[in-house]
Amino acid sequence: MIRTMLRLRARPGCEPAVGPAWETVAGQVGALTGSLRHELLRDALDPYGFVVVTEWTDEAALRAYRDGPVAARLSDLLRPLTEPADPPDYPPMREDGDGDGDGDGPVYVDVELTVPRDRLAEFHRGYPEVVRRMAAIPGYRREQLLREPGSDTHHIFAEWDGAAPFLAWIGDPAHASVQAGPIAPFLLDIRRRLFHVVPDGTGRHSTTGREADVQQTTEVLVVGAGPTGLTAAVELARRGIACRVIDKQVTPPGHADKAIGVHCRTMEIWEEQGVVREAMDAGIWLTGNMVFVNGEQTHRMSWELPGLPYDHLGLPQYETERILTARLAALGVRPQRGAELVDFTQDADGVTATVRTADGGTETVRAAYLVGADGAHSRVRERLGLTFTGGLGRFPQLFMLVDVDVNWDMPDGHLLRFLHMTDGQMDGMLVCVPLRGAHRYRIATLAPPRFFAQTGGRDAPPGFSEELDEPTISDVQAALDRLAPPGTRASNLRWSSVFRISHGIVDRYRDGRVFVAGDAAHLHPPAGGQGMNTGIQDTWNLAWKLALAVRGLAAPGLLDSYETERRPEGEEIVGRAVRMAGTEEVDRADLERQFLQEMSMLLSYAGSPLVGETVADPAALGDAPRPGDIAPDVDGLRRRGVGHPLRLRDLTRGTRHTLLLYADATADPAQLAGFTDLCADARRLAGGELDAYLLLDPEADEPRLADPPVVRDADRRFRAGYGLTGTGLYLIRPDGHVGFRGAPVDPDALRKHLHLIFGSAR
Repeated sequence: MIRTMLRLRARPGCEPAVGPAWETVAGQVGALTGSLRHELLRDALDPYGFVVVTEWTDEAALRAYRDGPVAARLSDLLRPLTEPADPPDYPPMREDGDGDGDGDGPVYVDVELTVPRDRLAEFHRGYPEVVRRMAAIPGYRREQLLREPGSDTHHIFAEWDGAAPFLAWIGDPAHASVQAGPIAPFLLDIRRRLFHVVPDGTGRHSTTGREADVQQTTEVLVVGAGPTGLTAAVELARRGIACRVIDKQVTPPGHADKAIGVHCRTMEIWEEQGVVREAMDAGIWLTGNMVFVNGEQTHRMSWELPGLPYDHLGLPQYETERILTARLAALGVRPQRGAELVDFTQDADGVTATVRTADGGTETVRAAYLVGADGAHSRVRERLGLTFTGGLGRFPQLFMLVDVDVNWDMPDGHLLRFLHMTDGQMDGMLVCVPLRGAHRYRIATLAPPRFFAQTGGRDAPPGFSEELDEPTISDVQAALDRLAPPGTRASNLRWSSVFRISHGIVDRYRDGRVFVAGDAAHLHPPAGGQGMNTGIQDTWNLAWKLALAVRGLAAPGLLDSYETERRPEGEEIVGRAVRMAGTEEVDRADLERQFLQEMSMLLSYAGSPLVGETVADPAALGDAPRPGDIAPDVDGLRRRGVGHPLRLRDLTRGTRHTLLLYADATADPAQLAGFTDLCADARRLAGGELDAYLLLDPEADEPRLADPPVVRDADRRFRAGYGLTGTGLYLIRPDGHVGFRGAPVDPDALRKHLHLIFGSAR
């Protein structure tokens, strides 16, 4: 018997069409001479992954199918819906009927098991740990978890160097508990089949197995496929920069164990990246917060403030990663999972990295730059020898984190914080963040004393502690009984863990051609939900600068500005989060300002050497955005030929700088006539990485200019928000911050500023 397994990857948005396309020809495949089996399996961990499985009586039947019209028809149907999978197809294989492992070369093992739908979460909790443990077994290469659509039947399909190491492993009685223990209850009733690779015409075995010391090249290597690394990759790919993303985790996360709160500024970034709708569809709005101290409500605030571009969204990090991964795939880049950075060196021209792949082999990757977004236990940070300024701080307490249903009478969408204070000291805390689903919350609270006892009084490791037992529903209920309103009940514990809070910031964000971002650069207490959002802001700031550097357009100091701009922000956020932890978390003097600060809406790079201005009368601009501030959006703009009003973001959206020139009826016509040459000169200095528009007051006559395009400030909202009269300009950076402003327009000052950014462009 011969088996084939065709790996497919659906193009984003085409997943629902793959099944019907297969069904169109499935009956024809089954009717062919020698056909024994034909089915479409889904990748249980990748919503875009499919595998077409066929089994045939012999090689002649397989050849007849592959050379015939049915296979051609299937290919025609699937081609527009799918793209090549990575790794490629499995080789043809022959079943070892007696399972004795005779023969040489690699083998494949198909373990068929049943996972009841009501126990899927339990299985998916344990499976990633099994994969991690298996990676240490001699002879084991990789595996794929497949499921039969509409069924509880799953398949663990694993590749081994040969039959001998596989049979040796299953011959060890301890294997079921040591490696397979986390999913052992599902392995009591299985069907196992062993396959050998069919030799090709030369007598060699074709294989998808390991290859060592393969050198690959890319422009930017991103280490880490969390939100920080994915943001870097999306921004690089949007600019056409070749990048590669690696992550040592074999499977994406599946628990609500990390960031949940998505800040308003992050939502603006996602609008720019084209994923904000998907995020809103998958999340819930966090509408306010309440604080209770010793059972008494001390504070309540609505987060639905007027004027915000977006409210505060609740979205588990695994959903954030799913959405960003899909966006990255649409740009032609997919993270390589199970690929771990071992080491790297750098020279004047680039970085050479050694990567251990999922099959146990190694690759050498050459890149112009490396971005370390590999989290709290960053290998990049370690290899650079970066240290935490003032040392890495750790809270003495252990905390537990749970995903659970809570039955109480509390307002929907509110973050709830319960504190217990004795003699002015906090000795109990309970933080409850709502998740999507009725009565579902992610709860953080102090862990019971027995967990600290398990450490023998020694420091528990920072982050999530696999060495410790999982908290139980009784532990959760005990915390609720002490801190929550009377009668509160917990049920349906989906996931739990114990963790320890660490905090600190590294001494530098850049070392030559290597950068660190996100948790690799700064660790935060969870208060305020700053970690993920700050990491996204890091690479949002860095990626456009890296893209210019890769293209040879960046001025010498541009990449240095990443640390100059982002490290002070990281330092301030870490300090604020540490101060907030264990307090009532509110500044009663100015609640709204505190919230805007937490949402990153007050973020400014005003102290950066790469922002500037030439303004005759600064007081005349009033509260207009300063250099370094986020450029606020305005609406009510009008453009000829467009039947609806425009937003300022419609002009600044994209991957380039945007030059906004302004003029009202008092502007000198001769100066307006010079705007065409000014824009042409600015584009030349920016190497083409600049767009330009002229915003005209409604009473100003429109000059007869071929360039720049004219947009009317029909309701004078731009004038009001940006404080301009006569003539003026704002240069908006690709990250949405004001890079330069001038009032009136000063062409020479603008040119000098552009030299700071685009020093290599002429």
